[in-house]
Amino acid sequence: MKYFPACLAVFLVALLSACRSALISDLLAQPGEKLFRDNFSDSSGSWPQLSDPNGSLGIANGVYRIQVNTANYELLAVPGHTFRDVQIEVDVARLAGPVQNMFGLACRSSNLKNFYFFAVSSDGYYALGKIVGGKTILLGQEMMAPSAALIQGPGPNHLRLDCIGETLRGYINNQVIATSNDTDFPSGDVGLVAGALDTPGVDVVFDNFVVYKP
Repeated sequence: MKYFPACLAVFLVALLSACRSALISDLLAQPGEKLFRDNFSDSSGSWPQLSDPNGSLGIANGVYRIQVNTANYELLAVPGHTFRDVQIEVDVARLAGPVQNMFGLACRSSNLKNFYFFAVSSDGYYALGKIVGGKTILLGQEMMAPSAALIQGPGPNHLRLDCIGETLRGYINNQVIATSNDTDFPSGDVGLVAGALDTPGVDVVFDNFVVYKP
């Protein structure tokens, strides 16, 4: 068993000038419709591009890549939309760095201190939780828990996070892994998250990001 960091230095990157609400299309969409998708084929969209001593993130070679160079640090990238109920899916693989890492999906993000997440690690663990006022709170678990559904090492893995009403549900490779209920955040942005635990140098890539109307 391993502990999820109690306090993460979360860096939320949002292009506020390009941000637009998707609540109207969200409400009008039919179940199963795509609310947003990106295969990262070019860098002209609203996803952030950033590089500093703590790490880097951005579109490169047809994927979205996040590198974290500081221990106990996390990077979160959002495209600048607002949704209520969503089903988010993505493919992710580890390029380099420690297998004791974390990466995954986020929903209902209002700022860097408030959002839900479903994250996994390359050594076979997962966590469903939320960041509230900058503090990490796991939902339905005290520590990151092991899952045989994860393809360890480089992967790849297919992740899914459902945020529907009060219900949060995380999937790994089409298997339901974690479910919990929470009412803190009714709507917000979707995104990608990756972080280092005790060892820096995390390097992961994401592809085929899709947001569905559940």
